[in-house]
Amino acid sequence: MHKSVLLNEAILGLNIKEDGIYVDATLGYGGHSGEILKRLKTGKLYAFDQDEYAINYCKEKFKDNDNICIIKSNFANMKEELSKRGIDKVDGILFDLGVSSVQLDQKDRGFSFHKDAILDMRMDTSKSFSAYNVVNEYSYNDLIRIFRNYGEEKYAPSIASKIIKYRENKKIMTTLELVDIIKSGMPMKAMRDTHPARRVFQAIRIEVNNELEVLKEAMDISIDLLNKGGRLAVITFHSLEDKIVKKKMQENSEVDSSIKNLPYIPDEYLPKLKIVVHKVVPTESELEENNRARSSKLRVAEKIKG
Repeated sequence: MHKSVLLNEAILGLNIKEDGIYVDATLGYGGHSGEILKRLKTGKLYAFDQDEYAINYCKEKFKDNDNICIIKSNFANMKEELSKRGIDKVDGILFDLGVSSVQLDQKDRGFSFHKDAILDMRMDTSKSFSAYNVVNEYSYNDLIRIFRNYGEEKYAPSIASKIIKYRENKKIMTTLELVDIIKSGMPMKAMRDTHPARRVFQAIRIEVNNELEVLKEAMDISIDLLNKGGRLAVITFHSLEDKIVKKKMQENSEVDSSIKNLPYIPDEYLPKLKIVVHKVVPTESELEENNRARSSKLRVAEKIKG
């Protein structure tokens, strides 16, 4: 079963009030949500996910808890969905941006490069655009672009070339078929330290779900939604996500350089945020229990200006 990463650190970072309004932007299988709910008495948790499997699981898991409202939607729609429910400000928002262990372990979802499945990788299975479309329809240049930009794959041109050549004879249908093509585009030395398909699969998943653009929008929305004193906690799993989160938090926590050395800064010139946790990574004991936590980072910021 899925283990929530940096669970205690994230919950501590939220500084939960028992009567507060909170958002779990990435419900998943309810690990973080469950811990938030333990700390609420009269408060409310609004939990978002677009994965039907996760939503159905959590509806059953939390069926006896009146303090949670589960919403099937992308977290980019957070403001509109909360507004529908009469909520315009919240006391804390949590993002856990990793693909859940359950998604990876569900063979038919096509997220894993270890299991053979139809190419898919959709977080929201009601959408039609999938990994199949990316792999079979994207041009050589577009494949290179996403492999480089979203996977930081140094062998992107060679891998893209192999995909295009393979497509001349037949469609690429399955994950392990794609893995073999990726391997054929890489030298043996590049396969020693990590699985050769890891970066390409990451890039395709990000493209299919438009993850980075959605994250940028969601960070801005979240900062605006927070009450003064509210906390934003974000767990990332690769450098591209972390750069976005770090930049958004820094941009909104910096005082204008022309006045930052003044002994007193008027309220109207204060930034929106202060950084509470610059970066926390898993402990050795957590890594021993959960190897999938190895690349995770937590950052936390507090709203100081409404």
